[in-house]
Amino acid sequence: MAASELYTKYARVWIPDPEEVWKSAELLKDYKPGDKVLQLRLEEGKDLEYCLDLKTKELPPLRNPDILVGENDLTALSYLHEPAVLHNLKVRFIDSKLIYTYCGIVLVAINPYEQLPIYGEDIINAYSGQNMGDMDPHIFAVAEEAYKQMARDERNQSIIVSGESGAGKTVSAKYAMRYFATVSGSASEANVEEKVLASNPIMESIGNAKTTRNDNSSRFGKYIEIGFDKRYRIIGANMRTYLLEKSRVVFQAEEERNYHIFYQLCASAALPEFKTLRLGNANYFHYTKQGGSPVIDGVDDAKEMVNTRQACTLLGISDSYQMGIFRILAGILHLGNVEFASRDSDSCTIPPKHEPLTIFCDLMGVEYEEMAHWLCHRKLATATETYIKPISKLHAINARDALAKHIYANLFNWIVDHVNKALHATVKQHSFIGVLDIYGFETFEINSFEQFCINYANEKLQQQFNMHVFKLEQEEYMKEQIPWTLIDFYDNQPCINLIEAKMGILDLLDEECKMPKGSDDTWAQKLYNTHLNKCALFEKPRLSNKAFIIRHFADKVEYQCEGFLEKNKDTVYEEQIKVLKSSKFKLLPELFQDEEKALSPTSATPSGRVPLSRTAVKPAKARPGQASKEHKKTVGHQFRNSLHLLMETLNATTPHYVRCIKPNDFKFPFTFDEKRAVQQLRACGVLETIRISAAGFPSRWTYQEFFSRYRVLMKQRDILSDRKQTCKNVLEKLILDKDKYQFGKTKIFFRAGQVAYLEKIRADKLRAACIRIQKTIRGWLMRKKYMRMRKAAITIQRYVRGYQARCYAKFLQRTRAAITIQKFQRMYVVRKRYQCMRAATIALQALLRGYMARNKYQMMLQEHKSIIIQKHVRGWLARVHYRRTLKAIVYLQCCYRRMMAKRELKKLKIEARSVERYKKLHIGLENKIMQLQRKIDEQNKEYKSLLEKLSNLEITYSTETEKLRSDVERLRMSEEEAKNATNRVLSLQEEIAKLRKELHQTQSEKKTIEEWADKYKHETEQLVLELKEQNTLLKTEKEELNRRIHDQAREITETMEKKLVEETKQLELDLNDERLRYQNLLNEFSRLEERYDDLKDEMTLMVNIPKPGHKRTDSTHSSNESEYTFSSEITEAEDLPVRMEEPSDKKAPLDMSLFLKLQKRVTELEQEKQSLQDELDRKEEQALRAKAKEEERPPIRGAELEYESLKRQELESENKKLKNELNELQKALTETRSPEVTAPGAPAYRVLLDQLTSVSEELEVRKEEVLILRSQLVSQKEAIQPKNTMTDSTILLEDVQKMKDKGEIAQAYIGLKETNRLLESQLQSQKKSHENELESLRGEIQSLKEENNRQQQLLAQNLQLPPEARIEASLQHEITRLTNENLDLMEQLEKQDKTVRKLKKQLKVFAKKIGELEVGQMENISPGQIIDEPIRPVNIPRKEKDFQGMLEYKKEDEQKLVKNLILELKPRGVAVNLIPGLPAYILFMCVRHADYLNDDQKVRSLLTSTINGIKKVLKKRGDDFETVSFWLSNTCRFLHCLKQYSGEEGFMKHNTPRQNEHCLTNFDLAEYRQVLSDLAIQIYQQLVRVLENILQPMIVSGMLEHETIQGVSGVKPTGLRKRTSSIADEGTYTLDSIIRQLNSFHSVMCQHGMDPELIKQVVKQMFYIIGAVTLNNLLLRKDMCSWSKGMQIRYNVSQLEEWLRDKNLMNSGAKETLEPLIQAAQLLQVKKKTDEDAEAICSMCNALTTAQIVKVLNLYTPVNEFEERVLVSFIRTIQVRLRDRKDSPQLLMDAKHIFPVTFPFNPSSLALETIQIPASLGLGFISRV
Repeated sequence: MAASELYTKYARVWIPDPEEVWKSAELLKDYKPGDKVLQLRLEEGKDLEYCLDLKTKELPPLRNPDILVGENDLTALSYLHEPAVLHNLKVRFIDSKLIYTYCGIVLVAINPYEQLPIYGEDIINAYSGQNMGDMDPHIFAVAEEAYKQMARDERNQSIIVSGESGAGKTVSAKYAMRYFATVSGSASEANVEEKVLASNPIMESIGNAKTTRNDNSSRFGKYIEIGFDKRYRIIGANMRTYLLEKSRVVFQAEEERNYHIFYQLCASAALPEFKTLRLGNANYFHYTKQGGSPVIDGVDDAKEMVNTRQACTLLGISDSYQMGIFRILAGILHLGNVEFASRDSDSCTIPPKHEPLTIFCDLMGVEYEEMAHWLCHRKLATATETYIKPISKLHAINARDALAKHIYANLFNWIVDHVNKALHATVKQHSFIGVLDIYGFETFEINSFEQFCINYANEKLQQQFNMHVFKLEQEEYMKEQIPWTLIDFYDNQPCINLIEAKMGILDLLDEECKMPKGSDDTWAQKLYNTHLNKCALFEKPRLSNKAFIIRHFADKVEYQCEGFLEKNKDTVYEEQIKVLKSSKFKLLPELFQDEEKALSPTSATPSGRVPLSRTAVKPAKARPGQASKEHKKTVGHQFRNSLHLLMETLNATTPHYVRCIKPNDFKFPFTFDEKRAVQQLRACGVLETIRISAAGFPSRWTYQEFFSRYRVLMKQRDILSDRKQTCKNVLEKLILDKDKYQFGKTKIFFRAGQVAYLEKIRADKLRAACIRIQKTIRGWLMRKKYMRMRKAAITIQRYVRGYQARCYAKFLQRTRAAITIQKFQRMYVVRKRYQCMRAATIALQALLRGYMARNKYQMMLQEHKSIIIQKHVRGWLARVHYRRTLKAIVYLQCCYRRMMAKRELKKLKIEARSVERYKKLHIGLENKIMQLQRKIDEQNKEYKSLLEKLSNLEITYSTETEKLRSDVERLRMSEEEAKNATNRVLSLQEEIAKLRKELHQTQSEKKTIEEWADKYKHETEQLVLELKEQNTLLKTEKEELNRRIHDQAREITETMEKKLVEETKQLELDLNDERLRYQNLLNEFSRLEERYDDLKDEMTLMVNIPKPGHKRTDSTHSSNESEYTFSSEITEAEDLPVRMEEPSDKKAPLDMSLFLKLQKRVTELEQEKQSLQDELDRKEEQALRAKAKEEERPPIRGAELEYESLKRQELESENKKLKNELNELQKALTETRSPEVTAPGAPAYRVLLDQLTSVSEELEVRKEEVLILRSQLVSQKEAIQPKNTMTDSTILLEDVQKMKDKGEIAQAYIGLKETNRLLESQLQSQKKSHENELESLRGEIQSLKEENNRQQQLLAQNLQLPPEARIEASLQHEITRLTNENLDLMEQLEKQDKTVRKLKKQLKVFAKKIGELEVGQMENISPGQIIDEPIRPVNIPRKEKDFQGMLEYKKEDEQKLVKNLILELKPRGVAVNLIPGLPAYILFMCVRHADYLNDDQKVRSLLTSTINGIKKVLKKRGDDFETVSFWLSNTCRFLHCLKQYSGEEGFMKHNTPRQNEHCLTNFDLAEYRQVLSDLAIQIYQQLVRVLENILQPMIVSGMLEHETIQGVSGVKPTGLRKRTSSIADEGTYTLDSIIRQLNSFHSVMCQHGMDPELIKQVVKQMFYIIGAVTLNNLLLRKDMCSWSKGMQIRYNVSQLEEWLRDKNLMNSGAKETLEPLIQAAQLLQVKKKTDEDAEAICSMCNALTTAQIVKVLNLYTPVNEFEERVLVSFIRTIQVRLRDRKDSPQLLMDAKHIFPVTFPFNPSSLALETIQIPASLGLGFISRV
């Protein structure tokens, strides 16, 4: 394809940038061949001209389409180059918060510097068993691939984890090991994974240190081999270490630290046990203060020391050895503080009694003088003589540092040895997976010998990696049968030859080390002379003669020659080592004792450990004289050998690569530095993988995927039935250059860039189609809109015009009519008015004239008479009116005041009664009111008295006035007579004047009194107003208080109701939790029971297996018989129904600690059984070897063997005694069973526990003795030669002892089972008591609530009544209450009388029965049977007449009944041909007959055999859904029958009279109902597991992968991860498959007659599994998170809901279990841009956790270019809005969760007497009764 076709306008390219490495730009115009400049526009909008290289004429790399950005696999990118890789990693890391990405076969892991919730056990389970390309990239996916290939290909695997310091290598390796341990499980007693992880604190403390790039940098490499057995379970591990950086012990660069252990010791120096080490602050020691950074932020060295010591203890390093390690480490610190004083230029000395050296010698247990001497001198040996030569100060310091490094390296070596011993496998290893945690390519400002070795190792690993990638590419091409062309890839063999070949750098270095006067300078000159200008990969720096440059595969590295020789020789003076070897401290010589056998401590395989592998590489055996030579091997030579061994190991395994990338140097979370990332990508080989892939055909599509994706580019006539031919035809038209693609067998291979070209064509066609669709739709819409508007306008016009015309015509009609009406109306009005006026005028005239005449007459008459009357009446009227008015006023005032006073009094009385509790608060105010009232009364009295006085005065005055007037008249009349008495008249006048004066005074006084009265009246009115206001306030307060009381009462009621609802919900939740906990315990019990059965079967098989190498004798046969007898006893003991004999009404609470101890004990017994099995295998091997070498052995010592056999017989007798005691205890417990006996505090209970404990302890002691005897026998057998017969007898003794041990195990297990059943029965009683208590509390709450409401109503009614009525009402209420109480007491008395009569009647019946039993059956009934009489007596005695609806069988036919009806019954035939639940009915009818016969043994035996038979069937055919469903249905029906016919009133409500006659009469089987309920729970859980196993493979394929709506989902490129080794056969399951399976399940359950409520619970569980598995896979698969996939999921869910509607199961709660999945699908489809969208998402997704919502948004991937990615800011908004939501941080749903099941009572309407037994069941031996 020409460049001009791709480099067109708007095409996007990458251009180099010094800051961001690569920048994106867009072409502004098309590129034409010959152009020297490209016109570009950057993303920030800046235009620039990009000049092309005139020599190469290379165009800038093209950018991938946005749809390919963020892919899981970098090889899925169309354009494979560095900027595309860098951009894809950045987008995934920054935007999507995804740290893992595939790059072909490499997993690229970027360190997030943040703890992520993606490593939980739920994630491990989700990745377990999945194909690598199906799930998102993860370290677990790589681990699963390695584990799967190990099991499938029978080939060892390796996981190579590499990267820079701080990139996360150790963490990745740790998670890989955790995955193996979780998935495979541990085959040994101790978890190896825990021990490996426990070794991490130790290895990190002694091998990790702070560097400038990492606070916890591993300064050594390690290769951990995890061993597996034949069943691929972990059995052990082994660790190899590489190139410990010893120089760090004595020197640290700026801002760096020594190894952590030294700082941990200094931080713990104050501990009492460390006082003898004489440690101090880290700044005190020379070896810990050089870096100047003794503290790491956020790290507590003292706490880390505690972790280190705990890890040492866990790995078996004793406290004494730990203190020895710390002594040596402290000695190294003190050794670093030893100082030297120069004597001259060639000699030095140590000051006398130098404290640091003294402490060092004390700690090391060596002589001070010897150590001081050999630190300043050295021994020179020649052929003839030996010289002791002093050394200079500089050489002494170097020798001191070399000694410190040597001691530390040997200590490191010793610790690694002990870790490997702790991890060593005890059984034979079948295969292994190796995890290589090794340093990546390193380059610093100053690079020395360590960096040289590290980069040399990386060159070797890169070569192996390139060859592996090349090989995989070649295999893929050959498999697809496409033409193979040689791909040119970088081969770094020349660089490796430069380093390790003959006359290479390492050879020259070793040669220079052997020279007497060899130095770094002479070595550098040899390098220049040998390789400069001869090897293109070797260069010399321009400005240095002591350095050289090597062109590594990743980069150029300049090495400084200084120190190479010293580090390579690793010189340690032998005299100093000899002094240390002579130490009195035991551990110190132990560090050096293996030096003659092993390599140097810097070896890659310390202590010469042979790796635990199955490779063909075997180390050569060391010759005796080779020790000194081996010791003198250089570090470089040893490292080269160990590296070769490592490469041979890796080449013998299948490698898997994890490349860890450090995103920035500042440890900022989710911060991406492009420069640093590119450096590491180049160094770790990721870009080389990309280059190799890009050189061939990197893009690969299956024909179906290609057809689905690019079907839009095809025409209808191009589509053929053969998809392969269709794709070929289309590609030939689309891509003309046939070299750009190749057709394989199953895939199409494309060159780089071709997929982008096809995507461009597809996008263009889709864009053109969209434009055409838009054009057509918009035109159609506008035409429709125009036609609709035109039609509407015409219609409106028509109606408006018609309306206007009608209105105008009507207007004209009305106008004409109005004129006519007006004419006649006006005429009528005028004529009427005239006639009225004329008649009125005449009438008025006549009336007026007569009226005037009469008026005139009357006036004249009235004037005459009125004059006479007026003079008499006016006076009288005035007087009468005055008196009447006065009297009326006074009377009205009195009446009004009395009325108002009565009202006030009444109100005050009512108020006083209603607010009695406020009187006390207002006593003062009431007194004040009373005083004021009293004062008012007094003032009223005074006012009345004054008014009386005033009236008396007025009367007196009037009388006096009358008298005076009469006197005046008389005087006037007798004026003539008075003329003579002038003096008298004058006096009288004076008196009159005086009286007038008094009158005026009286009038003024009267006026004053009236004014005072008015004032007093005004004050009184004011006071009354104030009192009224106070009264109003009091009323307001009263009303407010009443309102508050009502509000409080309402609030209290609402609060109580809410609390009641909440408590009810909480109680329901607690009940569900308790039910779930109980069912889990039941499940665990079932699992333990199955384990016990398996153990018993294995023991039986082991007994039956003939042992090789000896013959069966009579004694062996008898021992086998005894074993079989014991097994049968165990079976009988197991079958004894403990539950039936325990009381149902009084049960003790469960002791959970005891139960957990017993469970732990069972696990220990199982582990012991496994160890016995392993020992048996070893014994068999020993027997085979003994048979092969029997001629070579000396004669056996018969006396010792006889002694050992006698000792074993003694042990056997003691074991038999213990068994008998345990059996007697069981028998005693069975015979004396009573409510008091079974209580936890009862004597029998305590005896049981004490005996069980003693038996367990005795068992442990005996087992230890047996182990000692076996070890003695083994040693004797190895030392002596037995004969045939003696060998047979020895093995016979072992068999006998083994059987005895297993008998003890089984017997102890029986005791544990008995105890478990006892504890479970107590749990049931506790549960029932809790339920009863709950019901009683609810009843009390309801009654209190009703009583409260009644009291409130009565109070409200009483407040409204007057006082007299209130008293009557209260008395009536009290009488009613006492009457009710009396009635209740009478009712209770009647019930008690009835109970007494009933008990007396039962007592008579039982007395009669006891008499019958004593007469007829006393000899045949044991005491235990007598005690086992029914605990709860039945009210109705057994009838004498024959019962119907019963089945009779003989005792000996019981096994036959169980066999034909349970064990050999085929559910399919019974479900189709017979009535549902027929076996349950038959069994119950048999139980009824046994109950009728009053045969408790028969009842117990039949029920026990039935339960055991059902268990056996389920164990045998437990994976068959029909079988499990059939027996779940029948078990529930049997349980319902036992309830329905139990005779209890609660279960007899729906019975017919005939069914009530069929109730059980003699036995109460409530305990067996509990056993059957537990069995039904176990069957239900097994049914769920079967459902899950059947549905699990269908769910992901049917709900997610299959396109139910064809054409909606688009397939994207998949990359290299869909390789053959990772892909199984593609599943063909669809949604229809799931629905068909659901239909099958439903129809089977309905055919079996399963209860409808139980079917609903099963369907709910099925839908939960479907929803949880689908959602979990959606959360772990980026390719599934798209809009179209959301539509597919919603459609699939709607189909499931439709299925629920069809089956009438919408109320089962199944739909609610799909709510998280529905919301996740909606989340994929909703708009995700604005804040309103965020708010809608937060309110919509209430069933999803915050982690799930954010995960879906991060994974959301557009399938087409028209979709948009979710912005990071939008995800942040969602997180901010959801931060207050309190939900689980767990990402995945628990797909293994099982809802607690309940079995609601469902009585049967089927009459027992109508049931017919078909002959096909083979039950002819039973007869109907």
